[in-house]
Parts: sequence; C-alpha cells; structure tokens
Amino acid sequence: MKSINWVVNGVLALAIVILYVLHFSGSTAPSKLASMQSAGGTKVAYFEIDSIQNNYTFFKDVKDALQLKDMENAKQLTALKNAFSAKYQDLQKNGQYLSQGEVVARQQELQQLEKNYANTEQQLTQALQEESYRKLQEVKKKIEAFILKYNKDKQFAYVFSSNADLMYYKDTTYDITVDIVKGLNAEYKK
Repeated sequence: MKSINWVVNGVLALAIVILYVLHFSGSTAPSKLASMQSAGGTKVAYFEIDSIQNNYTFFKDVKDALQLKDMENAKQLTALKNAFSAKYQDLQKNGQYLSQGEVVARQQELQQLEKNYANTEQQLTQALQEESYRKLQEVKKKIEAFILKYNKDKQFAYVFSSNADLMYYKDTTYDITVDIVKGLNAEYKK
C-alpha cells in the first residue's frame, strides 16, 4: 500500500513537471532559474532523496537504530531456533530410551516451541515494520518542516524529490539538495 502511494505521488509529480515544461517551453519562456525569477514564472526546485538518505545525520541515525533492532530480533529468533534444534536432536538421540508417554510429551513440547517461534517471529517483524514506518514518517516530517522554512525566502511553487524511476530529465540549476542537507544537519545538531 505504501509503495502504491509513492508510485501515485511520483506519477502526479511527473505529470506536474511535464505540464510545467510544456507550458513554459515556448520560445519566450526562460530556461534558467534566474531568468525565471525575473520573468515572474513559477519556480520549481528538486532535491536528491538518495543524497538526503546518505548525508542527513538524523536519517542515518534512524537507519542505524532500525538495523540494530533488526539484529537484536535476529539474535532472539536464533536463540529460539537453537533451543528447538537442541530439544529435537535430544529426542532423536534418546528417543529409543524413553517411554511412549515421554516421547509424546517431548513431541508436544517441540510443537509448542515451533508455535512460539512462529508467533515471536511474526510479532517482532510487525513491531519492526511499525517502528520503521513511524521513524521514517518522523524523518519525512522533519524534511517537510525544513523545506517549509527554507522556502520562505526562496518562494518555490514546487519542491520535488528526485526519484530515478520517475524523473527523466532535470536541470541541475534547480537542485537544492546541498542546501537541504546542510540545513537539516544543522537543525539536527541543535
């Protein structure tokens, strides 16, 4: 569902850019930001989202925390799997020396361990997904808030996030990535 929203937003953004280019591509339309500003046209800018992901300290901290949580989950699941494996091997090794009732009891215990593993795996996965979504929404809100402040004196009508799958051409004159990374990191340090 989330990826569908990104695709729809991307298609809409691409449509806006195409309409913008078609509207202002006449012979009298300026092609550079300075010319556009003096002509009073609509100002558009973009930033490279991968640069934000690679250089925004808060995003890197969030990503590291989520990876650490994922590794902790993997350790917990490995411990459960090892406990199951040890009990299974013990039953295989010593099963012939046990009574029928003890064998049935141990098999039930193994089934319960297997159910516990599946339930724990599902719970940990769901919790990590929810935390990831929450944290990434927090990053997105910080970026949006910064762009709102940044744009007060720049007065862009639109600021897009560049995605290689959606944007086929971009004039680097309109790239504000460096300004956004610097500003976001400065705010995060505070």
